[in-house]
Amino acid sequence: MSHRLIAHSRDLLQLRNEGLHLAILHGYLHIRDVPYVTAVGVVREDGVLISQLETTVADGHEVAAKPTKHVAYWIGEHPCHANGDKIRSFENPSGPEDLGGGLKSNFTFSAKADYKDYWHKMRAYLGWIVGEAQKLRPEVKAETFPVYATDAEDDDVFNYIDTAASRVHIAADNEKLEGHRVAIVGVGGTGSYVLDLVAKTRVAEIRLFDGDTFDPHNAFRAPGAWSLAELEQKKSKVDNLFGIYSKLRRKGLVKHSVPLGPDNLHLLEGLNFVFLCLDAGKAKRAIVDWLGAHGISFIDVGLGIIRGPNGLQGIVQVVSSTAQKRDHIDRRMSFGDEAEEENDYETNIQIAELNALNAAFAVIRWKRFLGFYRDAGKEFFSSYQIATGELCNEEQSG
Repeated sequence: MSHRLIAHSRDLLQLRNEGLHLAILHGYLHIRDVPYVTAVGVVREDGVLISQLETTVADGHEVAAKPTKHVAYWIGEHPCHANGDKIRSFENPSGPEDLGGGLKSNFTFSAKADYKDYWHKMRAYLGWIVGEAQKLRPEVKAETFPVYATDAEDDDVFNYIDTAASRVHIAADNEKLEGHRVAIVGVGGTGSYVLDLVAKTRVAEIRLFDGDTFDPHNAFRAPGAWSLAELEQKKSKVDNLFGIYSKLRRKGLVKHSVPLGPDNLHLLEGLNFVFLCLDAGKAKRAIVDWLGAHGISFIDVGLGIIRGPNGLQGIVQVVSSTAQKRDHIDRRMSFGDEAEEENDYETNIQIAELNALNAAFAVIRWKRFLGFYRDAGKEFFSSYQIATGELCNEEQSG
């Protein structure tokens, strides 16, 4: 099945967006799970409506052409009216047809019309067939909104098609992220949420770096849920999250179950962007210096939490660095060069909502850099004061 053919054909894409179960096999368009009435007045929901699919080339892509043949094929019992009488308005005396791959139709239909496209043709036949079924069972529909698995021909990063993107017309925006290669350094609290958000985009590669094991406190500050048995396996954070997000992504996840530091910075080569989600220290300084020297943009996330008499208080911050602006890094980022004030976050306090917020700020800022979101502010430092809810944007670029 070619999802690319569907994606580039307005009429086929409309049928899929409307929730119909499409398949393209051996040059035929199939619509599966069609409700219909049998001769004994029973509604079945497993009919298959089929049309020969004619294609052409437009803008370098194979697309569906205007259908020149009015004939359709059917797999299932003969569709009937609600009273059990056969629908004879499009009945054709032809017998079963070989549709290739060992698949044969049971009946041939013939409703002559000048069909504008395949949406027009298939909707016409569905209207006659499904309409009778709905007289007996008003709730049945041909729009089943199935899950579509990707295949090698589609060369997709996901294991299944993101059909919602085309329904809400943001597919072109999603394509702005295609081909990008990013890294997440540190996949603990905030880093795991960054992964959760970035994994659902069309980036070509996501490299994960972390040398720690996934412990019980991680389970309380990362997206998802883990059983006791899973935690007892003591997997690395990277292996643990790789296993989860491989369910979504068929390719592009690259795992490094090691801490990133001065001795292995070459592992960052070839990247477009890096999310720094690690504690302050010499390793962080080395990474930042290497990224700057190699012209790679990055975002650093940070949480500063302290206990106060009336509850936890502190700040959530995001520091951005691109070729456009890097002169603010030393005054805005913490490298642990000097004595730091006590930060209760380092005690593994469970504040998953702040980890998620920090990650969301970072990913939104990254998407603004790439033009997915409109970028009017041009700020390179953002902070959120937990106690007051105040959001501050500073370090504006020219």
